Amino acid sequence: MKIALWIVQILLALAFGASGYMKVFAFDQFVASAPDLANQQGLFTFIGIAELAGAVGLILPALTGVLPVLTTWAAVGLGTIMVLGTGLHIMEGEWSHVPITVILLALNAFVVWGRGFGSQRKSTSRA
Repeated sequence: MKIALWIVQILLALAFGASGYMKVFAFDQFVASAPDLANQQGLFTFIGIAELAGAVGLILPALTGVLPVLTTWAAVGLGTIMVLGTGLHIMEGEWSHVPITVILLALNAFVVWGRGFGSQRKSTSRA
């Protein structure tokens, strides 16, 4: 289970790190695929920063053992971005993007369950 969690966390960190990087540091390339987003640079910069922070949060706390609960919260935050992204793509009729956001949401839910709720069930026992 731990190996699966680490694999998923690394893949999610790479995906969100790349996505966040494009939104923050290469917005012109990002907006080239969707020119109608050019006037929303502030929003996408904010989302990109949140994705970069989430990517770091998926790895560092669990790796160092310093406040590992932050890994769970990073996955919750990235999952929230995916819920909102799914809704946006549905509203815009961009149906080809929906499966990607749903898969990323499911992977984040797996990390939340495995690092948060799943691990708490094992460590708390009631007499």
